[in-house]
Amino acid sequence: MSLSNKIDFAVVFKVTNANPNGDPLNGNRPRTIYEGNGEVSDVCIKRKIRNRLMEAGQRIFVQSDDSKNDKHPSLKSRADEVLDGIKAADEKAKKACETWFDVRAFGQLFAFKAAGGKKGKAKEGEEPGDDKGVSIGIRGPVSVQSAFSISPVSLTSTQITKSVSGEGDGTKRGSDTMGMKHRVDRGIYTFYGSMNPQLAVKTGFSDADAAAIKAVLPRLFENDASSARPEGSMEVLKVVWWQHNCASGQCSSAKVHRSLNVMDTDDLNLLISFNELNGPVPEIIDGV
Repeated sequence: MSLSNKIDFAVVFKVTNANPNGDPLNGNRPRTIYEGNGEVSDVCIKRKIRNRLMEAGQRIFVQSDDSKNDKHPSLKSRADEVLDGIKAADEKAKKACETWFDVRAFGQLFAFKAAGGKKGKAKEGEEPGDDKGVSIGIRGPVSVQSAFSISPVSLTSTQITKSVSGEGDGTKRGSDTMGMKHRVDRGIYTFYGSMNPQLAVKTGFSDADAAAIKAVLPRLFENDASSARPEGSMEVLKVVWWQHNCASGQCSSAKVHRSLNVMDTDDLNLLISFNELNGPVPEIIDGV
């Protein structure tokens, strides 16, 4: 049975002296928008959701190299183990959704090369040597937006030095001795998401799957520590969960998300409030 009712959700979290999501095009400085507000990409957020789901025992297709729980060195290897031998594209998609939680939740693009990597003969209107491979696109019912801070954030950059040479005989300092670390001093961030029952029918995403995501959101940053994000520097403060009473939703996701007001304060009693909404009643869950 697929997802019964439309669901919207929001997560409010706090960053203290951490780099929540570095920008590789800007020296790994924390992501910010033009106005100075901090940003955490949706890709980064979904990575953390996948990791928490994997820790909860769910099978995940897109695993990071530093936290994978199987022997596969690549996505292709992981896909081939399950999908190899299935010919029809719709059967491949069905099997992928049944096997991996993140595929039926977020969707996935599977690109398969022609058998043996050979090039097929050109048909009319095609260039000679066109690859006869096939791509299977799966559109997931769960969408997650990027997170943005409520107010502009203050960034601190610190120059660091290595106490040990990374190369050479140790008599001279290497060229990689000096480095930089960047952090957000403090910020209150919010991101929103939705679950669509119409798309859930196609992937088999169920009410139980929605409950699994709901369970991991309050502990999104547990077991996620690194030198850029020390333990305790990232904290989920509140999770807001709106469950509509029908599949199409009582109102649009935009209206639901706009009904939430988040204040830039450390007082949890004043952190969030709601505008009047002719729609689902919010359920408020405290972070772990």
